Amino acid sequence: MVVQRMELPEGWTLCDIAGVTDSVEKLDPRSEPDRLIAYIDISSIDNQSNNISEGKPFLISEAPSRARQIVKQGDVLFSLVRPYLRNIALVTPEFDGEVASTGFSVLRPSKAIDHKFLYYKVTSKEFVDLVSGEQYGVSYPAVKDKQVRAHPVALPPINEQRRIVDKIESLFAQLDHGEAALRNVQKLLVRYRQSVLKAAVTGQLTADWRADKTDHLEHGHVLLERILQTRRENLQGRGKYKEPVAPDTSNLPALPEGWVWASVDQLHTHLTSGSRAWKKYYGSGDGVFIMAQNVRPMRFDLSEKFLVDPPQDSPDAVRSEVRKDDVLITIVGANTGDVCRFPSDVGRHYVCQSVALLRLADAALSPFIETFLASKGAGRDQLEKFIYGAGRPHLSFEQLRTVVVPMPPLGEQTEIMQRVSGKLDEIKQIDIACQAELTRSAALRQSILKEAFAGKLVPQDPNDEPADELLARIKAARAAETQKTRKKATA
Repeated sequence: MVVQRMELPEGWTLCDIAGVTDSVEKLDPRSEPDRLIAYIDISSIDNQSNNISEGKPFLISEAPSRARQIVKQGDVLFSLVRPYLRNIALVTPEFDGEVASTGFSVLRPSKAIDHKFLYYKVTSKEFVDLVSGEQYGVSYPAVKDKQVRAHPVALPPINEQRRIVDKIESLFAQLDHGEAALRNVQKLLVRYRQSVLKAAVTGQLTADWRADKTDHLEHGHVLLERILQTRRENLQGRGKYKEPVAPDTSNLPALPEGWVWASVDQLHTHLTSGSRAWKKYYGSGDGVFIMAQNVRPMRFDLSEKFLVDPPQDSPDAVRSEVRKDDVLITIVGANTGDVCRFPSDVGRHYVCQSVALLRLADAALSPFIETFLASKGAGRDQLEKFIYGAGRPHLSFEQLRTVVVPMPPLGEQTEIMQRVSGKLDEIKQIDIACQAELTRSAALRQSILKEAFAGKLVPQDPNDEPADELLARIKAARAAETQKTRKKATA
């Protein structure tokens, strides 16, 4: 590696990581086949906190073939696979003597470098970016252990290293405190958001408005009758009309004045999901196949777009094409029960098999129905009660049809959604501000590390032993130990 010369503070020296780390003992699986170990692989690392979250228990005889590196407290584990993901951790006392994957560069600090100084060095963005720039391979990008060890490190005297670590940890502790407060605010925002939604769909949010408008509102019963009539008219010509099933209201709570209970069955004209036979149409055209990951709670997310180009006149395309204000519900997989409203009528969009398309008899109902179905303590609880299948959760159309919905007068629905929109916008702005502060804090951490490794975080002490002298002593001691070992071997 070509090392760019840099001006070093007094007492510092430039070396590579290999020069300040010791060799790591390799595990012989034949030595103690029945010993129980905690195996540390890449998935054991929490790359947000840069800690080892857990080790996987194995008998040595049954451990994966990559379980070969015996680690010690103070070792630094640096993932060789996709290093940009920052799967880096310090080995803590509970993992002393356990076994790590060969997918790590295990950096064992010598007496020349403080273990936390080394840890902070390799977790810095500057170091991770340099290493990541050397990775090879496309589907499985990685670097080699020797590449990590070849990287230079500006090495201060050992006492200064400890002062630097103390200063870093003091400053990081302050940042930790602020970040914890910000994350607590974000958690409170999630709870507040749910309370807003629940207040909206139970009538609490508009109680004052309703008190002033009671005599001027169309009753929910009238609205429901009009919806049922629209439903009948819409479904004429599709065979014998089947009356929708009304909900059993005997055990339901009382509703605000002017509201009425209805079933999804009564409110919709179309409920379907995507075709299972469109594989030949995938990946071309300008149609968008709406997948489960596009349906987020009350948010249609097209950050991942999957193209599809079915014949536009095919029955499946006509049946599964989405219109503005259709309600989309994930009915298969990990996000089953997530609901959002389709926001646009631009372009061709089709639901996949994992997403239900719910078209209401009156599109004006769509914002309130979306809010109700997304609200915990209301529609979301009904959906979660219906979900079946432990390994792969599902919701059926029949279950969706039986969901019971409170129906306010249409004018009140409009007022509800205006108030909800205003409060959710406030929540979003506060969350954006919190996230901006967290981003600023993360950048500040990197600035602290940059200052630390440039010798600008703490003052130098002329009484400290220079780093090059310490390295020379360690090198001489190693050479003497090697010579002694050779003499014993030949004796």
